[in-house]
Amino acid sequence: MGMRTLLVRGMLAGLAAAAVALLIAWIYGEPQVGHAIAFEEAQHAAHGHDHGDEAEVVSRTVQRTTGLITALAFYGVAIGGLFSIAFAFAYGRLGALGARATAALVAAAGFVAIELVPFLKYPATPPAVGNPETIGSRTALYFGMMALGVLATAAAVIVARRLVPRFGAWNAVTATVVAYVVLLGVVYRVTPRPEAIAEGFPSRVLWDFRIASLGLQLALWSTLGLLFGYLTERSVTRARAPRAVPAKV
Repeated sequence: MGMRTLLVRGMLAGLAAAAVALLIAWIYGEPQVGHAIAFEEAQHAAHGHDHGDEAEVVSRTVQRTTGLITALAFYGVAIGGLFSIAFAFAYGRLGALGARATAALVAAAGFVAIELVPFLKYPATPPAVGNPETIGSRTALYFGMMALGVLATAAAVIVARRLVPRFGAWNAVTATVVAYVVLLGVVYRVTPRPEAIAEGFPSRVLWDFRIASLGLQLALWSTLGLLFGYLTERSVTRARAPRAVPAKV
């Protein structure tokens, strides 16, 4: 399998995964964003701030249509390209795992490292309700936690592989997972959590938005792993299939 082929396949699979994530965003995420904007407008009205005459830089209609489609498309393609590189590195180095199993494992690891690890400490916040005084620190802490998730997950995979010959697959994976969870627990304990939610914001809207955000990412990574694995497995099967030898006359 050439790297160029894998890269193109990954970007196309990422684009398809972004389309699935877009449906999740429209059905579950956008209504909560609307509630958040309505809350912000009500807060401004209560404090005597009238924003009705201010021109919108980007209209709400464009944000939830063209803007959202473009953002998710670029995100899906970028994630798909990085996924294909990670797959190329992992394939053949994880024991007897085939293309589908390797793709599924890489997708699961990517979701945990890039999405779940930072989400558990700094969950998604609806736009228009975040504390503007903490946006810089929250952004830095979030990306720092994401970097930690990537490094910790990569290290866990390497450690587990080295422990398997000595302790067996089950014991090696169990020990690595326990160490991984303990490490994250310590990091979560010592890192700060800046205030991000305006006082009085509806807890139900916040909960629904965060679940929709996590579900969107889960749908994207699941679709990417399954689709990429299916296409790659089929490609490998075709490459290994014996070619018919023409009969001699």
